[in-house]
Amino acid sequence: MHVDTNDDAAGMATEIEFSFAALNPSARQHIRLFQTHQFLDRFAMGLTVAVVALALTDRGMGLLQISLLFGVYSLTTMAMELPFGGLADSIGRKPVFLTAVVASLISLALFLSTRDFHVLALSFAFIGFGRALRSGTLDAWFVETFKAAAPNVDVQPALAKAQWANAVGLAIGAVFGGLLPDILGEVAKSLGFSIYDVSYVASFGVMLGVLVFTMLAIVEKPRPRDVTALMHGFANVPTVIKDASVLALKHPTLSILLAALAFFLMATNPVEVFWPTHAKPMLDEGYANTVIGVVTATYFFSIAFGASLSPHISRVFKRRHAVTLAASFACLAVVQIALALQGSITGFVTVFVLYSVILGVIETPASSILHHCVKDRQRSTMLSLRSLIQQLGGALGLVLAGTVAEIYSTPIAWIVGSVFLFIAGILILVLVRRLAVEAE
Repeated sequence: MHVDTNDDAAGMATEIEFSFAALNPSARQHIRLFQTHQFLDRFAMGLTVAVVALALTDRGMGLLQISLLFGVYSLTTMAMELPFGGLADSIGRKPVFLTAVVASLISLALFLSTRDFHVLALSFAFIGFGRALRSGTLDAWFVETFKAAAPNVDVQPALAKAQWANAVGLAIGAVFGGLLPDILGEVAKSLGFSIYDVSYVASFGVMLGVLVFTMLAIVEKPRPRDVTALMHGFANVPTVIKDASVLALKHPTLSILLAALAFFLMATNPVEVFWPTHAKPMLDEGYANTVIGVVTATYFFSIAFGASLSPHISRVFKRRHAVTLAASFACLAVVQIALALQGSITGFVTVFVLYSVILGVIETPASSILHHCVKDRQRSTMLSLRSLIQQLGGALGLVLAGTVAEIYSTPIAWIVGSVFLFIAGILILVLVRRLAVEAE
């Protein structure tokens, strides 16, 4: 294996270039184990992600109610992510992840049991709770165990392998999540259930498998139970938000970037949530859900493809990340308007794939600007604030879009949302000017 030296940090251990074939059996087995785990967990999620909006519509929910339910999810995630952030470090990654899986199972059970808006809201709150608990738990376990099994080996390619399994699980789950209602929907209806319940039952079954697999296959040295960890996490929330806010206010570049990202989510979150309800009437009833599942999988792969294109696009703009971001926001705004104007499924899917690729392009330059602006000791705090602001922007955008869609239509709501993308682009142009002045 080739050895690279790290010139940036004198005295640090040399890092060995990753080669799967050259890894010891223990490290290879560890990667395969985590890939399997990530695939199963995301497969379970993917089974419902393609049909959630359709399942809610089938339960009598209007677009505004769907928006409010996703708002409950976003706000729960936002409220819980900070206090639970350090919990896995305190009591262990495995127990926190197992709690997240239990939260997911409760959410699925609640969803299957009701058509009542308030119970559905509780179901979405449990999804947000599970998301907050899942955040980074087993990823940290994977990295720590990998480093112990393969000291000084570059961990990034190993993480990439896990992330690929993650994406494939989500995509294949989405395909099956759309396929099952078309295949077994009539059986479900004959038993008095919604056709979409079959996807939720399948997700519940796979999630039970994830619970058992985690308990048996994930090995972690038990940690002493720190009963004060959770209370300490909640008590620290105001301080974390205050510190992050002060940091952002003192750094105008960060303030402008975070505001632009909030507007970006206000525009794009309603597209991500509402597109299945908009596209389904364009399809033949016999295979509509299957197509929705395939398009959902394509959506995830297109975002991944866009992310892989991002470094090449950045080079076109001479690695000026703010310029790349401004151009991407402008393109996305135009494509979002074009998406709203599509009347055929062929045109819609074509434009939607382009839209998804641009979404993937945007992530890297935005993250590069943020990480360039903060020091290591501030990084976690700023990432927490970014998550908070994006969740809040997404929730506000959904409520606004849901209201507009109920009064007018989904395409009008998307066109209104594109205005937020233009605003985000203008803010980034201000940032471009600011960074140019700083560079002089």
